[in-house]
Amino acid sequence: MKITLPHQFRPRLIMTTTGVILCAIAVGFFKCSLFGVDPFQCFAQGSWQRLMSHISYGTYYAGLSLLMLILDFFLDKHYIGIATFINMFLTGYIADFSQATISRLVPSPSLMVRVLMLLIAVVVMCFASSLYMTSDLGVSVYDAIPIIISNKSKKPFRFCRIGCDLICVIVGTLCGLLPGLGTLITAFFMGPLIEFFNVKFSRPLLDRRKH
Repeated sequence: MKITLPHQFRPRLIMTTTGVILCAIAVGFFKCSLFGVDPFQCFAQGSWQRLMSHISYGTYYAGLSLLMLILDFFLDKHYIGIATFINMFLTGYIADFSQATISRLVPSPSLMVRVLMLLIAVVVMCFASSLYMTSDLGVSVYDAIPIIISNKSKKPFRFCRIGCDLICVIVGTLCGLLPGLGTLITAFFMGPLIEFFNVKFSRPLLDRRKH
């Protein structure tokens, strides 16, 4: 892994932590919208309901992330860093808290409110993913997979991401969690949106912090 210079570490850590927290909050919006969750959550929640529903989702998510961490380590450990562990141990629990809070504030959302929740979830998740990917302090165990595939195959990241997302949707569906509109939107557009935020916001922000 690259060594981050001390004067760069603080802004990178802020980007990482903000990205992970926002990503988990976005999961809560996805759940409350009732239009389906993002592809990886479709895989994670589907397999949780099928295999381990007797334990909390947060605990299952941490265990699943640990297994994927081992896979990432053997594929390319460059992408394992602080952000990886923050994501592993916080995302599931923050997502649970986010969903519970939103449900209390909006117990019976109308169709228009649900659509708004879906739009918020998609944009926030893509923006958040861009933040912690660009910080280069590690990425989530799942986000590392399409990045590694892209680097090794020399294929554009957006296409590798779409492929991985579609596999997650298929597995989640086979486990009994039917994909919704939100799942399909993120499966096809999350990769391009993350790349958009990388170019338009996250990379320029980090470059300004360096000077």
